[in-house]
Amino acid sequence: MTKPSRDLTQGPIGRTLFVFALPIMAGNVLQSLNGSVNAIWVGRFLGEEALTATANANNIMFFLIGAVFGVGMAATILVAQAIGAKNTAQAKRVIGTSATFFFLVSLAIAFAGLPLSRHILVWMATPAAALPLAEAYLRIIFMAVPFLYMFAFLSAILRGAGDTRTPFVFLMLAVLLDIVFNPLLIFGIGPLPEMGIAGSAMSTLVANLVSLAAMLLWLRHRRHPLWISRHESAVYRPDPAILRALVIKGVPMGLQMIVISLAMIMMISMVNAHGVDYASAYGAALQLWTYIQMPAMAIGAACSSMAAQNVGAGRWDRVNATARTGTAFNFLMTGLLIAPVILFDHTTLSLFLPDGSAALEHGRHLNHIAVWSFLFFGVSFVISGVVRATGAVIPPLVILGIAMWGIRIPFADLLQPALGIDAIWWSFPVSALCSMLMSMAYYRWGNWRQAKMLEPDPDAIAVPSEVPSQAPSPVADQGPRS
Repeated sequence: MTKPSRDLTQGPIGRTLFVFALPIMAGNVLQSLNGSVNAIWVGRFLGEEALTATANANNIMFFLIGAVFGVGMAATILVAQAIGAKNTAQAKRVIGTSATFFFLVSLAIAFAGLPLSRHILVWMATPAAALPLAEAYLRIIFMAVPFLYMFAFLSAILRGAGDTRTPFVFLMLAVLLDIVFNPLLIFGIGPLPEMGIAGSAMSTLVANLVSLAAMLLWLRHRRHPLWISRHESAVYRPDPAILRALVIKGVPMGLQMIVISLAMIMMISMVNAHGVDYASAYGAALQLWTYIQMPAMAIGAACSSMAAQNVGAGRWDRVNATARTGTAFNFLMTGLLIAPVILFDHTTLSLFLPDGSAALEHGRHLNHIAVWSFLFFGVSFVISGVVRATGAVIPPLVILGIAMWGIRIPFADLLQPALGIDAIWWSFPVSALCSMLMSMAYYRWGNWRQAKMLEPDPDAIAVPSEVPSQAPSPVADQGPRS
């Protein structure tokens, strides 16, 4: 690993943004592959009921992680702005308040989820045959929540400081440990107990616990500039202004994930009404789309951190350049993934669908229409990432809501009598194009440059790190505990 953080207010925009975004995208790929490998172990060796159980429980886990996504983004932006302003003390105040918030929320969820696991799964209409397995799996996932949350929190903070390599390295460690421990704990290989499906969840817990501990030890060993030492522990006391910013700014960003998820559920419901061939074709396309959208999501997240540091530094020229460069990268990288999906559509879809099936031809047809939407939505991701770096979080949510629920869902539903199922496929590029145009209009004429994440506090008390004579001792350091 190189420097513990990267100054995103200096250097060439294109190269800096690309190098910064690459580990984020690689991390997304790793997590997707990890889920696929774990599903193979459970599905092939424990049976369909076990795979159904993990699918239901994982939906809850993804919801729990998504529920704090916005707060994590808010923490990232606050830290990035402080780093851009060269205000390490303010960055530590943000980290202290955020760490306390994430830790207490994760404990509350873990303690509430353990006794409620079965009730939640019943409410989700989990099949009876899979219910006991799903409960055993989900109870351990709830126990893992504190480690999952704190790992996600530390990764977000480091991205705000300009470091995406360290989170990627320790995410890779977590993924490798999860893959290795899955069969060991499922089958009880060596001295380890045979836990069945619970072993798959336990491997997730162990992997995240070990990786979190390793990351903390590494940051302490490297004397990271944002490491909070023992005599700076007062910053863990929640700051009301920072806490308010985390919630008020974080919730709208988190709601964007919910808006997308609910819209996708509606789309799947409409596709299901046309029969299993179309549903399986759509499911295969979704598998490909998961990877196609990764560059845009990574670039959008990178643009948010990069723009936030430059907002903190008052470098508005670099903020605008970040938006332009991010948009160009989106077209280039997303386009490079779309091209083979179109040119070799039979081969790519055959990974998920058998040759000669009607679903394969339906998948090729819908991909030719819908896959281009990711070029347009990628622009929206980038622009949203830039404008929310100032604290303008409501307009991107409104634009997304209009695109999904004001355009995509009505277009797909109301035009089916005229266009048939093609109305569903065309609703993707139409809504994505409208989202891009609305985002560009807001970027051009909106007042996002005047937004604030956190009002400056001139009376803030300096933490000890601001006093040179009280530099932290590496021996006395102790970071946020989980």
